Amino acid sequence: MDARIDYTKLSPEPVTALLALGRYVAGCGLEYPLLELVKVRASQINGCAFCLDMHTQDARAAGETEQRLYALNAWRETPFFTARERAALAWAEAVTLAAGGVPDATFEEARRQFSERELADLTWAVVAINGWNRLNVAFRTMPGAYKPHLRAQLEAQLTGSPVRN
Repeated sequence: MDARIDYTKLSPEPVTALLALGRYVAGCGLEYPLLELVKVRASQINGCAFCLDMHTQDARAAGETEQRLYALNAWRETPFFTARERAALAWAEAVTLAAGGVPDATFEEARRQFSERELADLTWAVVAINGWNRLNVAFRTMPGAYKPHLRAQLEAQLTGSPVRN
């Protein structure tokens, strides 16, 4: 399979906006490991190989275990995730698959684990990864070249801004 087009070069302004949303989410106060689990789970649902490659690497680089990553697709059947992580994963799934709306029970469980602000920020995280998933699936962005230590360089390349340290 070949990549179709490089949307990052053809329309850089929305890419910059989506990256800014990602920077907001990264600094919003939600736990980094939880955010990476949510990104991986949404990417599994959406079948985004590029994002799965990126976010499983980022999660492992941040100390996530192989066991939890391998079991993420079946998180409900494992004892490996906390109540807060379970609520976040259920929320991410419901928002990702929201054609029929988010069930009240899922919302109530999320509200038990997250403040209103945290839940809003968690939802922005899901919105962002779903956006990236849809772009990368549509244009067949090829996985395999991403490395966690190159994230700042990749972001600078996409936005045309200098690399931040």
